[in-house]
Amino acid sequence: MDNFGRFQIYTNRRLIIVGIVVMLFLIFAVRLFYLQIMSDKYLKWAESNAIQSRTLYPSRGVIYDRKGNLLVYNRPSYDLMVITHDIQPFDTLDFCRTLGITIDDYKKRISVIKETKGYSRYVPQVFTTSQLSSNDYSVLQEKLYKFPGFYIRNRTTREYGCVNASNILGYTNQVSQKETEADNYYVPNDFIGKSGVERSYETALRGIKGVEKLYRDAHGRTKGKYADGKEDREPVSGKNITLSIDIGLQALGEKLLSNKPGSIVMIEPSTGEVLCLVTSPSFDPSLLNGKNLGANHAVLERNPQRPLFDRSIKGYYPPGSTFKPSQGLIFLQEGIIDRNKVYSCAVGYPYLGGHPACHVHGSPLSIIPALSTSCNAFFCWGLHEMLDYRSRYQSPQEGLTKWKNYMVAQGYGYPLGIDLPGEGRGFIPNSGYYDKVYKGRWNSSAIVAISIGQNEITATPLQICNLAATIANRGYYITPHIVHEIQDTPLDPQYTTKKPTGIDKDYYSIIVEGMRAAVQYGTCRAMSMYGIEVCGKTGTAQNPHGRDHSACMAFAPMNNPKVAIAVYVENGGFGAQVAVPIAKLMLEKYFYGNVLPGSKNLEILMQNWSTAANSPYYIKKKEDTSDDTTTD
Repeated sequence: MDNFGRFQIYTNRRLIIVGIVVMLFLIFAVRLFYLQIMSDKYLKWAESNAIQSRTLYPSRGVIYDRKGNLLVYNRPSYDLMVITHDIQPFDTLDFCRTLGITIDDYKKRISVIKETKGYSRYVPQVFTTSQLSSNDYSVLQEKLYKFPGFYIRNRTTREYGCVNASNILGYTNQVSQKETEADNYYVPNDFIGKSGVERSYETALRGIKGVEKLYRDAHGRTKGKYADGKEDREPVSGKNITLSIDIGLQALGEKLLSNKPGSIVMIEPSTGEVLCLVTSPSFDPSLLNGKNLGANHAVLERNPQRPLFDRSIKGYYPPGSTFKPSQGLIFLQEGIIDRNKVYSCAVGYPYLGGHPACHVHGSPLSIIPALSTSCNAFFCWGLHEMLDYRSRYQSPQEGLTKWKNYMVAQGYGYPLGIDLPGEGRGFIPNSGYYDKVYKGRWNSSAIVAISIGQNEITATPLQICNLAATIANRGYYITPHIVHEIQDTPLDPQYTTKKPTGIDKDYYSIIVEGMRAAVQYGTCRAMSMYGIEVCGKTGTAQNPHGRDHSACMAFAPMNNPKVAIAVYVENGGFGAQVAVPIAKLMLEKYFYGNVLPGSKNLEILMQNWSTAANSPYYIKKKEDTSDDTTTD
């Protein structure tokens, strides 16, 4: 090969090498451009080393009752934070003694922090598993300079101005992993509403977090505010909430239901605002707060009386005879009866061999005396005609579908939509349900007990009270709600919108007459009040597991009603025996501000009355052994 050939080969190799170098240069240049200009990954990494961001927590909104009584407020509390990168050798024994923990506890906690998902040694982590008290804070603050890497973060915790309404107020606790994944507002160890108003109105109550940015040198030491504090953001406090609850009524209701499971609900018919929502047994809301929350919750959870279960909105009960006004309205609307139509009840309902039996009253009778005496047979006859007379509907299935639609319009069978979590729906059967049970072959006699609120029918105390409010309004209700006002925020429109039942107003007037007669000379006589025209309806609901349940519902005054009430006492016996006296006391509190002097002995009796058979206040009468399970 001559010299020219060798030179040509050398030149080609040099060009290839130069090309490779240029290509590598371009690759590095493009990558550098991407990292510095297009991607902020390494910028964030660099900033995380140079800038420490500290979250500033807002004060949670406080909660008042309708009269301005402070129910839930905040007190200062403190988290001990740690940045593991900043930890330097210090007197660990002194640190542990100050916190009241062991060396092993310290090591375990640091180990848990380092194993946490998403852990970074530059990011602040919560060292304490529960918030520090003011005393702990004071002691630790004096020594904190000795423990590099640790600092205290200020926040608040909830305090309660009463021992009542735990089911309404709810409680806060640390977020779960699922909750942090669902909402990027939260990070591990944040607190969130877990039940009650605290949960329903979490986004209003929690406020907006702030941030403080601190500059650190190459050794990780804090040197002051980053950018002179220009990028800091102050937290925005949560919104205050005023409940519709009257805590005085709530407290009396809880006292009257002492020693017995049950519920009391009171609603303002014109607004749908809930005045009290009592569930029993209950508990002091402060038990689910602070360091002992977990232990106390476990104790309450194990309690066989289920104090954590809100019977007022979750309890499924047979409504018994409180159901009868809704049936009268359907029969009137469908033209099955009018105010003068009478049915004989001398032998009860004959298609079931005289059962369910009737009470001691005249026969035949019309709708108004049927309501006042709580006649079982009258309403059985009404359903019989509605389902079995082919001149009205082609089949019982068609009639029952019509019946159920009316019941749903009156607020049964589905959650009403109260602004509390976990509301139940109760149960109103449809024709498909009975077709499955009876293989398509059934008539009114197979299911007639639903007309008196028995068999498969279940409802929550809230639904029973809502029926009373609907009758008080003569044909509509507003979705019951627990919040009266949210600071600077309008209420959801559903809590101001009227929901008509589709039943004519004139028919409600007839039912009102019957419920007024029940108080004047019928089964609700014990609810009579001087100067107040109360309209009521008792209910004694069959209970296959023991003594019957005692129930009643009412509203007052008869014209321009101000309040509706439902009382339900598990295993309480006759409606007139327990539920009615409790309702009377609650109405006295509402209208007069206090239980009247003449009712003080009744108040003591009801407070001490117990459903436990071994209680000296257990009321057992001869009638308790009667086969008539719907006597009022």
